[in-house]
Amino acid sequence: MRIDYHRTLVADAVRNRAFHAALAAVIKPGTTVVADIGAGTGLLGLMAARLGAREVYLYETAEVAGVAAEIIKRNRVRNCHVMPCHSTEMQKPPRVDVVVSETLGNYPYEEDIIETLADARARFLKPGGTLIPQGIRQYVAPVVNARFHRELCAWDEIAGCLGGTQALALDFSSAKVMSFNNVYVRSITTADLLDGGASARSWDAIDFMARNRTSRHGEISWALDGAATVYGLATWWSATLAQSIELSTAPDAARTHWEQLYFPLSAPISANPGDLICAMLRSRSSRNAGTHLAWTVIHNDRHGRLISRQSYDLDKGYLP
Repeated sequence: MRIDYHRTLVADAVRNRAFHAALAAVIKPGTTVVADIGAGTGLLGLMAARLGAREVYLYETAEVAGVAAEIIKRNRVRNCHVMPCHSTEMQKPPRVDVVVSETLGNYPYEEDIIETLADARARFLKPGGTLIPQGIRQYVAPVVNARFHRELCAWDEIAGCLGGTQALALDFSSAKVMSFNNVYVRSITTADLLDGGASARSWDAIDFMARNRTSRHGEISWALDGAATVYGLATWWSATLAQSIELSTAPDAARTHWEQLYFPLSAPISANPGDLICAMLRSRSSRNAGTHLAWTVIHNDRHGRLISRQSYDLDKGYLP
């Protein structure tokens, strides 16, 4: 168990304030029953108890469930009950008024929140109950700063890596191909993005109270006003926790322990004014199969003629 990961969660004041505000907006003291799914060390469940929830059920697996139980005992909170299992494995779970689940990653669905909340909505939630978060929207923008691209081109520099007159006549292009079929967690700023981030578009949205597919896809295009070199794509998300309460990982939002994702292009696109850049993103995520991501970027000139098409798949970036 990596306890330091849980430390980053409880140290994230932006995250904690947003979830506290969302819980405060829906909990009726002495009445509301809450389920905290993926409870970790128990912070959100303890928040719910302090806000007056009548009962709180905390679902968590592995050793960290024992840590949560010890923290609850140490704080003498008697209405919090740790359920040491994955919520989907719970037989006949107690029905609750509120389900809260902070099972979100840098890619929002990598911790299987779609499946988790679908099950919770069907089996845990009372009629008229509330889910936190209520929904998620994903955004994408072209990256025009070369700094991430240069990092991935280290394979090209091996020939001269010894310095001076010494050189290695070696070809590491096979490894380079794999590097560009990977997605990278990076701290991206608006200065790294086309038009300072004004180019950002929504490519995917989920309402957790509705039925959702775990396979997601979206297609976005940009008609360029000026010349630009595009090195890849940046993505981030915004979660609606409760009415008027948003938690965002956008480059211009308050910083959290989450960062943005960089989807690279091995061949940067040198685009002219009027050119069209089209991006297609696809993902599949499940508890059993993990997360799979793929992306395609197409460059057309102002007349619609194809200049280039580049396709990448995260599965091709893994070593067998």
